[in-house]
Amino acid sequence: MDNPLSLRIEAFTRLSREDKAALNQLAARSVREIDARRDIIREGEPPRYVRLILDGWACRYKMLPDARRQIVSLFLPGDFCDLNVYILKEMDHNIGALTRVRFSEIGREAMDAVTTTHPRITQALWWHELVAMAVQREWTLNVGQRTAIERIAHLFVELFLRLKAVGLTRRDSCDFPMTQTDIAEATGLTAVHVNRTLQQLRRDGLIQLERKELTILDLDRLKDVAMFNPNYLHLNREGRHLDAND
Repeated sequence: MDNPLSLRIEAFTRLSREDKAALNQLAARSVREIDARRDIIREGEPPRYVRLILDGWACRYKMLPDARRQIVSLFLPGDFCDLNVYILKEMDHNIGALTRVRFSEIGREAMDAVTTTHPRITQALWWHELVAMAVQREWTLNVGQRTAIERIAHLFVELFLRLKAVGLTRRDSCDFPMTQTDIAEATGLTAVHVNRTLQQLRRDGLIQLERKELTILDLDRLKDVAMFNPNYLHLNREGRHLDAND
């Protein structure tokens, strides 16, 4: 069975059997697990590995001295927590687990070996990083310009589509382990405002959210509410000209 990294990359290009085998070996290196609400790595620590999320949800966050926290991105299965981060002397942000997380720690030599011998993987990893930057721009727009209901609707649609790309949705539903506080920290709202907005989305017949499961009742309407343009996720296989032979 393909690991989530292979599924994610195949949103960009079809992989050969050799490419998939190389990614499976990469994902199987130094697998670790960490409990929910624990930090994987903290600001100020030296980043010696690239971390690949295999299972669970994690986040990148910044913390103010008075303990106020801003979640600036989310990591789902198949996501790298920064490629080439090991060239930095120290972390300038924290990466924390929202759920129990299983992840690979990949050293520089292993990454260099894969990218040297598998050029299609290298190009797909460039795509991965460009998409990560595009998502970051969209999050900045979310916090800077969208209303509360637009922000939360946008977050729900984005996460649903990202999970769908790696086979982690069930028809119109997906796991959604974020608390209202997590949503507030990701959207720049208060927990009280998040609560009111979720109630409105339910009343409007757009979502169900209970027992850590999100069901999107009308995806097209939710996209309209969010003014959602999926182009920044680049899931339409723009690298089809790189397709591999089976």
